[in-house]
Amino acid sequence: MRRRLLAAVVATTAVAAPAVIAAPPAVADLAHTAVVSADPVDWTPHVLDGTVWSLALVGDTVVVGGAFTKVADSRRRQTYARKNIFAFGLRDGQIRTFAPQVDGAVYSLAAGADHTVYVGGAFKQVNGAAQRGLARLAVSSGERLGSFGARINWGDVRALAARDGQVYAGGTFSAINGVNRVGLARVDAGSGAVDRDFDARLAGPGLKRTRVEHFDISPDGRKLVAVGAFLRAGAYERTQIAAFDLGGAGAALSDWYTDAYRPACMKGFDTYLRQVKFSPDGSYFVVAATGRASSAQTLCDSAARFEARSPGRHVPTWVQRTGGDSLYAVAITGPAVYLGGHQRWFDNPYGTDGSGPGPGAVSRPGIGAVNPYTGRALAWNPTRSRGVGVRAFLSVPGGLLVGSDTDQLGREYHGRIGLFPNP
Repeated sequence: MRRRLLAAVVATTAVAAPAVIAAPPAVADLAHTAVVSADPVDWTPHVLDGTVWSLALVGDTVVVGGAFTKVADSRRRQTYARKNIFAFGLRDGQIRTFAPQVDGAVYSLAAGADHTVYVGGAFKQVNGAAQRGLARLAVSSGERLGSFGARINWGDVRALAARDGQVYAGGTFSAINGVNRVGLARVDAGSGAVDRDFDARLAGPGLKRTRVEHFDISPDGRKLVAVGAFLRAGAYERTQIAAFDLGGAGAALSDWYTDAYRPACMKGFDTYLRQVKFSPDGSYFVVAATGRASSAQTLCDSAARFEARSPGRHVPTWVQRTGGDSLYAVAITGPAVYLGGHQRWFDNPYGTDGSGPGPGAVSRPGIGAVNPYTGRALAWNPTRSRGVGVRAFLSVPGGLLVGSDTDQLGREYHGRIGLFPNP
């Protein structure tokens, strides 16, 4: 069992967030010097139902988004009503008084300036006011900042990033503030006004709905990689993954591309890509995928590394295959690439759900880590009750936060949230 304290004793009553003015952190995962401990700390709070979908760090406050109704302190002595969003102290686990009223699931979060957080999801109202899919909140009070007026037309917002006075949003929408933007848009961080120069022109001819499932921005802010249900970006084919150069005023489609995700997985998947993350130095990114299939010819149910800095057609540097179990989340910290889903095995060519593990497979239930250079499984194996899967990782100064839909992490009770500390 990890120590119950990091900097202060866990309290059993909610406390207000400190008055800290914090600029948003870099979009990429925070670099660590070593692989985190496999023994999670004992002082994080618990989400008692539903799923944690997103995490953000604002100053020393962790904001948690998802689809849930109740949370409890670390000792499970006091329960609080918190619908779809709440916050706690990074260093002590104390649940904040932050309790905005959000009437739908929160799928994405991004830290903003002045101790605020941008919220994306499937909601229609925030604190009783109409604010569909996008909002900006004060972390100290939970107040909705009405000056941020971005609203999607329908659907949801699944990914967010805030930097350089702008907010990037990805999801299933087709317009923001009446301006047509299919799946990906950029708005002003203060007003929410749509950037009319930024249009990725994503399209999915023949697909039920074009959408961006996730995206990430390189640490230097010059590249954006999006994954999701699309087949074209402007006049060019881009099957499920596209890269854009952000150096100019608009969204310039990069000449980086890959055909690796053209082969289909199980019937019914309009996209089998779930998350993409850049490395802390921006030299590569890793894509996590589902697909319910396993073969040498596809990248279904896999994680794959792609080099980011060279132009032209790319093939994966390495592929980590689970053998038919989905991966949903990825974090890259330097020493490790962390992967989460409902997988049973890593290093599994080419075992399947039906046949069992392949030769050389290693058990990594629900969570694991791989070598960033080879893609092979590292020894780190805390285990997790598998459920549907990990939905969010967030590397922070103290370690690695995990959000999911189950309540066992590292062979201990952790209700849908846990923190693996740095060694």
